Amino acid sequence: MTWTTQRLIGPAGELHSREISAEDAGSIWLLEAANPALVLGSSQSREVVDPDALRASGIEVVKRRSGGGAVLVDGSMTWIDVVIARDDPRWVDDLTRSFDWLGEAWVQVLGALGISDAELNLGPMIGTEWSKLVCFGGLGPGEVTVGGKKLVGMSQRRTRELARFQCAVLHRWHFDELIGLLDLMPEQRTAALVALRDSAVSLEDLGMVGVSALGLCDELCRVLSRPL
Repeated sequence: MTWTTQRLIGPAGELHSREISAEDAGSIWLLEAANPALVLGSSQSREVVDPDALRASGIEVVKRRSGGGAVLVDGSMTWIDVVIARDDPRWVDDLTRSFDWLGEAWVQVLGALGISDAELNLGPMIGTEWSKLVCFGGLGPGEVTVGGKKLVGMSQRRTRELARFQCAVLHRWHFDELIGLLDLMPEQRTAALVALRDSAVSLEDLGMVGVSALGLCDELCRVLSRPL
């Protein structure tokens, strides 16, 4: 299969709301938000956000059409979407298992960077007290961990004929900045800071400070282009 790669830059809301069509099948999109944004999952209410903190930060709030918790899109992560069609051999009707092929691809990408202990979550969602609120507070099917901590998060939006997988790879884990934007009681904020500090790991934590978003995208394309 020949993959088409595109680099798309724009407001986070526009990038998330980008429609998919049959022509997009086999696409890998490297997405770059023009400005920082707090991105909420499809089922989250804006009431989870602290309006005063939001005004002070100047960060916009947008919603994506895929599920999961909040993600801070501020240049501290690489955002890559992959689109496949129903007739692609990677397509799986079971939503829980539908991420596995892409998670395995990310394990291979990380292996090429020298991260040999990346692991794929082949089980169901592993929820925590904070996973419904913050994406990297829990571990979903097909997501990738290193040392038991999440490095690659994923969500999915699909139609009857197409699936758009949204991937986030942490370069730095700014859990404190994310928590600072949420409407939490003081004791909740303290608990969240403790819990989320160890829920995820970043490339920077692993000593991979020179890895670029473009380099990750190119390596993912190479991995996905290998014969099935």
